[in-house]
Amino acid sequence: MSNPALKPDERQRLVKELMDARRAVGAARRTADHVAETIAHESVHQAKVALGERGPVWWDDGTPDLNRHLARTGPYAQWYASLPEGID
Repeated sequence: MSNPALKPDERQRLVKELMDARRAVGAARRTADHVAETIAHESVHQAKVALGERGPVWWDDGTPDLNRHLARTGPYAQWYASLPEGID
């Protein structure tokens, strides 16, 4: 989820940058241009940081950031283990 405090025009600009960078990753892969792919991946990363999808958290509710944790190994492990098999 991106930072809801971003102004709509700023969010739109950043999303466009992100999509352009993702297309550049694909184009670099298709031509096996490893240098261009590395640069494109960095552009994807920078756009995601600017959108608030990576990097320092933009919310301040005091709860821990569990975004990069697996449900089966984090605080939700007991709940996850109780799910019927095949639901994941």
